[in-house]
Amino acid sequence: MEIKKLHQLFLNSSGVCTDTRSLNNNQLFFALKGDSFDGNQYAVKAIEDGACFAIIDDPKIIHSKAILVENVLQTLQELANFHRNYLSIPIIALTGSNGKTTTKELIHAVIKTKFNCTATYGNLNNHIGVPLTLLKMDTSTEIGVVEMGANHLYEIDQLCKVAQPNFGYITNIGKAHLEGFGSEENILLGKTELYRHLDTNKGIIFGNIEDAILTEKSKKSNAIYFSNTSKSDYQIKFIEAQPFVKVLVKETEINSNLIGAYNYTNIAASIAIGLYFGIDITAIKQAIEKYIPANNRSQLIKTKTNQLILDAYNANPSSMTAAIKNFENDHTKKDNKVVILGDMFELGQYSEKEHQSIVSHLENSKINQIFLAGDHFFDCSTNSKKIAFFKSTTSLISHLKTYPISNSAILIKGSRGMKLEQTTEFL
Repeated sequence: MEIKKLHQLFLNSSGVCTDTRSLNNNQLFFALKGDSFDGNQYAVKAIEDGACFAIIDDPKIIHSKAILVENVLQTLQELANFHRNYLSIPIIALTGSNGKTTTKELIHAVIKTKFNCTATYGNLNNHIGVPLTLLKMDTSTEIGVVEMGANHLYEIDQLCKVAQPNFGYITNIGKAHLEGFGSEENILLGKTELYRHLDTNKGIIFGNIEDAILTEKSKKSNAIYFSNTSKSDYQIKFIEAQPFVKVLVKETEINSNLIGAYNYTNIAASIAIGLYFGIDITAIKQAIEKYIPANNRSQLIKTKTNQLILDAYNANPSSMTAAIKNFENDHTKKDNKVVILGDMFELGQYSEKEHQSIVSHLENSKINQIFLAGDHFFDCSTNSKKIAFFKSTTSLISHLKTYPISNSAILIKGSRGMKLEQTTEFL
């Protein structure tokens, strides 16, 4: 079926769905395949449960409402691209090693004070999530905000071909997904595929002029810069992060609910983008001050005796080092500082080196007690008596039950698979 005809079916539907468990009546069901499932097997059930049509790529599925295509995923992406061009609205894309989702949420919060804005839900930022985000936009959408994630070269390039952004922002370049990218040089090359798309299509890049690496990559581009200095298009002064980040812009003080100096650029980017789109600074202030982080991202939790910084949604060497350094310098009412860290995933051949590097930093840190969980950390070595290793989060929790921590400031950070948020119940 031609994409134009499929798009008309989409416009007459109530949206798209890729999982029968969340299917709504009159949706288009796309029978995607994965390593352990084949959506084609659920196509007939989807139709019986209310789908208007099922998009399949298995010719053995016979049904009057089943539409056979060569490749379901490719068709989903082509439909999303066709719909994006049909709407012809400004699309802001963002990627980076750390802070993508927080920055996306902040930009969305700011933009929607003036425009009808649709943004990526959660962190659905891959080859499936980006098309689904675009297909959630409709004729009432005035601006779209699309988060793009990648763990290999050329993935951002492919996502740009689908979303065709007019504006772009890269949060930073860090040691994330080293296993997939293969090297730090490839991470830079992969993330800046967004810049190259915008250059080719006469788009606009937003950037932090104090980020020397990314500024060098965008110096010949159509770029708009923000920074803590006056040497930029938008000066957004960093005031403090004790513990929440506070900034000053246009004589207006903005008090965020985000912990850590590393969140300054996430906040500043949303302010700069808001100002570019003509949003009043008062509205920007209200949007940022109302934003409260969730989903285990830089959350401040107070228990009966402890103060927790829960940042356990994800971790890589760059974000973990930044979180530790910020925690060391944080002025807290608690004298005893404790860190609970979990393994960092997707580091491949760099895993041993990067985990040991974190341990070496902690040995000489201002932290009083250190608990490290996971196979990778367990294989590290140290002579420091303040560091304790645990094979798993479960064994760490058993220790916390026996030896409770009280009257302390505690940083909790690790890759999502470590599920370190489970420790909070015992702190």
